[in-house]
Amino acid sequence: MKKILILLLVIFYFSCDNNKNQSEYQKLAGHAFGTTFHIIHKNDSGQIYEKQIDSLIHLINKSLSTYMPNSDISKINKRDTGIVVDEMFQEVFEKSKKVYMESNGWFDPTIGILVNAWGFGPDENIEKLDTNKIKNMLEKVGFNKVDIINNKIIKKHKETYLDFNALAKGYAVDIIGRFLEKENVNNYMVEIGGEIRARGVNAKNKPWLIAIESPNFDGSRTFQTKVELLDESVATSGNYRKFKIDSTSGEKYAHIISPKTGFPIKSNLLSVSVISERDCADVDGYATALMAMGLGRSREFLLNHSDLKVLLIFSDEKGDLKTFASNNFANLEHDHH
Repeated sequence: MKKILILLLVIFYFSCDNNKNQSEYQKLAGHAFGTTFHIIHKNDSGQIYEKQIDSLIHLINKSLSTYMPNSDISKINKRDTGIVVDEMFQEVFEKSKKVYMESNGWFDPTIGILVNAWGFGPDENIEKLDTNKIKNMLEKVGFNKVDIINNKIIKKHKETYLDFNALAKGYAVDIIGRFLEKENVNNYMVEIGGEIRARGVNAKNKPWLIAIESPNFDGSRTFQTKVELLDESVATSGNYRKFKIDSTSGEKYAHIISPKTGFPIKSNLLSVSVISERDCADVDGYATALMAMGLGRSREFLLNHSDLKVLLIFSDEKGDLKTFASNNFANLEHDHH
């Protein structure tokens, strides 16, 4: 699913005071996937080098980046049927399939063709879109029309366009986290473009403290709330940076392309943050799915998914910002000053 949704909405939050533990913690920062990454970990198992992280990012890009013309996914999208997909591709495919099924198709990694057509994606938009053109494109959309057989992608329609960008950053966070765990690093936080996986404790010997950003339409940055991550992952999906305002009601809304109709739908849901003990790729997928579902369907979905801690930020009829938090979402705003 082409992310019209902006992911830089969770700012990782940590304290830098120079207590005695601080020196045991190593910090790494760099660029990946068109954004930045930050890693903080207790380096009592020896040094972790940026070169090691870069090589992991390179492997993920080679498999899954739609921005690299020679990646496996780009070749598959160019109708190369001979590509044998690696374990990374297969894992992201399976994770996507799970969220696709659970969300009743609201999360769909094949919707990119429509996102582009409406001018929300990287490719040229299509002039004079009409119902027939949309109908024709919708036939190529549907994650149920794609499968992996003998490590190769089989598509029902050759033109079906795969895009796992909704999970890619979260997945990269997991791959780096797993690498650290393999190196016996038990206390760490990995953040890429606002998607985070945290394990153990920070330099203050406390759970990792994360700030979730408020949807500010004037471009300024303030925080909605802070949360503790206890061996958990967090991802935020939101598109209030690309919101519209209804000229008559003044209501703020987001344009989401419906995988059901192929047309943009108005949504007053502006931001979704999901926390879970699951992988970061999973929460990344759920955040995107909930964003696409909108407020009503999201609240219904959460009744059957109590393992997800969720904060929804939406705009009411008057255009004012409101929040809805699942019962298990612990707001720490009043506990930490």
